[in-house]
Amino acid sequence: MSSSNSSTDAPAGPSVSVVVIAYNDAGLVGEAVSSALAQGPVVAEVIAVDDASSDGTPEVLEALAAAHPRVKVLRRTENSGGCGTPRNDGIAAAASPYVLFLDSDDVLPPGAAEALVRAAEEHRAPVTVGACVRRELPEGRDVPWMPGLHTPGEVIEHPADRPELVRDTLCVNKLYARSFLEKHAIRFPDGRFVYEDFVFTARVLAAAPRIAVVGDLVYVWHVRRRAAQVSISLDRGDVSNWRSRVEAHAAASRTLAAASPELGRACQAKFLDYDLRMYLREIGADPAYRAAWWTLTRDYVAGFAEADIEAAPARARWTARVLLAAPEPPADLERLTRLAAEPPRLVPPYATAADGAPVWSRELPVPLDGLADLPVAELPVTVDAEPAAGHTVRLRVRDLYGRLDGAGPRTAELRFVPRAGGEPVLVRPAALRPAADGDGWSAESPFRLAALAAVGRRRGLRGMQAWDVRVEVRCADGSSLLTSLRPLGGLLRRRALPSSRYGVLLAQPYRTAAGALALRLAPGAGGALTFVRNRLDRARTRRSR
Repeated sequence: MSSSNSSTDAPAGPSVSVVVIAYNDAGLVGEAVSSALAQGPVVAEVIAVDDASSDGTPEVLEALAAAHPRVKVLRRTENSGGCGTPRNDGIAAAASPYVLFLDSDDVLPPGAAEALVRAAEEHRAPVTVGACVRRELPEGRDVPWMPGLHTPGEVIEHPADRPELVRDTLCVNKLYARSFLEKHAIRFPDGRFVYEDFVFTARVLAAAPRIAVVGDLVYVWHVRRRAAQVSISLDRGDVSNWRSRVEAHAAASRTLAAASPELGRACQAKFLDYDLRMYLREIGADPAYRAAWWTLTRDYVAGFAEADIEAAPARARWTARVLLAAPEPPADLERLTRLAAEPPRLVPPYATAADGAPVWSRELPVPLDGLADLPVAELPVTVDAEPAAGHTVRLRVRDLYGRLDGAGPRTAELRFVPRAGGEPVLVRPAALRPAADGDGWSAESPFRLAALAAVGRRRGLRGMQAWDVRVEVRCADGSSLLTSLRPLGGLLRRRALPSSRYGVLLAQPYRTAAGALALRLAPGAGGALTFVRNRLDRARTRRSR
């Protein structure tokens, strides 16, 4: 590995080394390095590690180093195959008291390093964590990472006191004292080890550092799902990605369990409630992939202690036990993917055991333990939607083993949530009445798509508009739940609607990968062209994978 070094003026106070790793990312790495330099004098050096790129990345980095004395470039002569080795190279080269990690296609928001260092010094914390968002590109929609997990201003003396911290597996939204990493010999797995941050974070938590929490946004994680070459974590073309995630989780779990039974158990529960559900709802339709995924996952979960499964939330327990009960993907696998969705939905039919207790199905009588204890807001209720007369939809709220009947459903209110971000558009609540066939409750609600498009336009949405559809069910006892809709009948038919403002509105209701109703609205000719271009882009993306 070769390096180019530049002298730098030391900052007055505690300083940070920002380690930026890059591989064949000439078009984006400059923005990442610039965001680190823009942190100001608290960043004493930006160590850019090029993992033997074959494009123009080395030249971009050398130009930055020539222009900015704080930039140091490390060039690996052989590609490592992963992210761990170049990060380890950066740690070894760092000279500052603190270290931050940054990937070449992400950015640090202004003030991130200063906020983290200030908290680290104030609380003498070897690890400091801040907020992170996943920014979906090109839409620019920000999705908070693990919202509610950390409380701004909190100081956590012992990670074992907060086992749920194992859910935050990112290494990039945290500042580390370099002396802490050296004292405990904490490094990333080397070589082609996918999800290396799982293991690194487990090693950090196992060393039991004091952790300080800041409320500032400290990391912007760019998610480019339509990129020609997606990131390692998004490359799910075959089961090898899931196998890598399972192996990384297993390594992290062993590390945490050896340090703390509480952390180890929380890590197992996190796998069932987060990793397993995320991949399950994206399992796709390929029979070969489904079979390989099912066998791999079932074999792994079979090694979990019963206490680990018991520690998981109810729907995660049900999923794990269905998985263990079925040697191969069951006929109602799609039903399991709907339960894994967010929000979760347990779609009919609903089976019971001989004693009347709820079970998964007649074929797989797995007990749905804990269902009776779930609050109404957490019930995986299914609400169906189908076309009705005029500009309305007929809603059917399905009861769930009698759980809703006791709460007394009264109204259903549609909410259209803009995917680009912003407040939902609410439709007046519709009164729910017992369904004619006795199966749940029904109502008819306005579904005026031209009016919705006009609202979107007034809010600044241009071209094609994308909306998620939610429904809030309010009950007589004061409880409520918010869920998505299951589209039935001809609701998914594409239609061209007359519009006094746009002339024509192209409306495409569609079913998401999670089986929920969503909308694309293309007002006017320009919006329709955007709609067509997006369809072609999605088709090309599917073919490339």
